[in-house]
Amino acid sequence: MTRIALTLAALCMAAPLHAQDAAKGENGFKKCRACHSIQTDAGDFIVKGGRTGPNLYGLAGRQAGTAEDFNYGDDMVAAGEKGLTWDAETFAAYTADPREFLKEYLDDSGAKSKMAFKLKSGAEDIFAYIESVSN
Repeated sequence: MTRIALTLAALCMAAPLHAQDAAKGENGFKKCRACHSIQTDAGDFIVKGGRTGPNLYGLAGRQAGTAEDFNYGDDMVAAGEKGLTWDAETFAAYTADPREFLKEYLDDSGAKSKMAFKLKSGAEDIFAYIESVSN
C-alpha cells in the first residue's frame, strides 16, 4: 500500500469528516496566511495574507494547480491534470508533507512542491474553515 493510501486511511480513521471544526480551522489558518489569502471572486478579502501561495477561496472541489493568477510548479499542474482535486482528505495528506505527497501521487521521485511548510495537525479543520467561507 502506498504512503498516500496509508495516510488517507489513517486520516479517515483518526478524524471522521463530521469531526471537522471550522471554528478551530479559522484559528489554525493563522499558520497559512503568511503565504495564502482567501479573497472572493469579487476581490473582497476574507483573510488578507501573503501572495507566495495561491488564493484558497473556492478550494473545495477545485482541480489542483488551477487557481487563477498563480504560477504553479509543473508537478502541481501535472497532479491536477492527473485528476487531483481538493477535498478534506487530499488537503490533509498534501499539507502534511507536500513534496512526499506529490512524489507518491505522480509516482515520480523527482516531483517537487513549491510549498515547503508541513502542517502537523488541524488540516481537516482548516479545510472546513476554507470551505465555510467560500460559499
